[in-house]
Amino acid sequence: MSKKKILLVEDEEHLLKTIKLNLELENYEVTTAVTGYGALKAFRNDSFDTIVLDVMLPEMNGFDVCEEIRKENKKVPILFLTAKASGAERIQGLKLGADDYLTKPFNLEELLLRIDILIRRSTPEVEDAGITHYSFGGNEVDFITYETVGVNGNRLTLTKKEIGLLKLLISRKGEVVSRDEILDEIWGTDVNSTSRTIDNFILAFRKYFELNQKEPKHFHSIRGVGYKFTDGE
Repeated sequence: MSKKKILLVEDEEHLLKTIKLNLELENYEVTTAVTGYGALKAFRNDSFDTIVLDVMLPEMNGFDVCEEIRKENKKVPILFLTAKASGAERIQGLKLGADDYLTKPFNLEELLLRIDILIRRSTPEVEDAGITHYSFGGNEVDFITYETVGVNGNRLTLTKKEIGLLKLLISRKGEVVSRDEILDEIWGTDVNSTSRTIDNFILAFRKYFELNQKEPKHFHSIRGVGYKFTDGE
């Protein structure tokens, strides 16, 4: 299973190094930034499972960074760090879209626990439920190794994006998932991804998993809305 990715934004060098080390010891992949503009650049260059964001930053404060992030991605969890404990600041941060708030000085164990909770809450249900394998219509999917066996007997190793999209659709089985939601959830800040990108992935899934690609039983396109997965049995 790939490491969860954290964007850590903190301008106090010692604290930055301490938090980064502890996150890495918990097997997270950590990207750091020390300014507000640096945080936005890092955010736009990659996708993250959680953002840990200091409020008092050079160039651009954490509240403004949070506001900009929420214009582009409404789902990535954001945890604010602040030296101020005022209720007004806390409310301001939550109104801007933050998911949690921790006042300095804080206990590192509490920070790690809060990050773990945020990530688990934002992870698709298929992973939350501890499901590592899924079977449908004669197909087998291993979400740990990314390996699949199709109904036609073909063995494949899916890409990270393919596994992510497959997890999302299976976790919402029987529901129509909108194109915008899929792009936000799977491709995040990748501005080069479009609805056509998703179409190509769905066509690939039909090739991998459908007995008859022209009459799919599992991967359905709902015109003008999005896509739906069904077991088809």
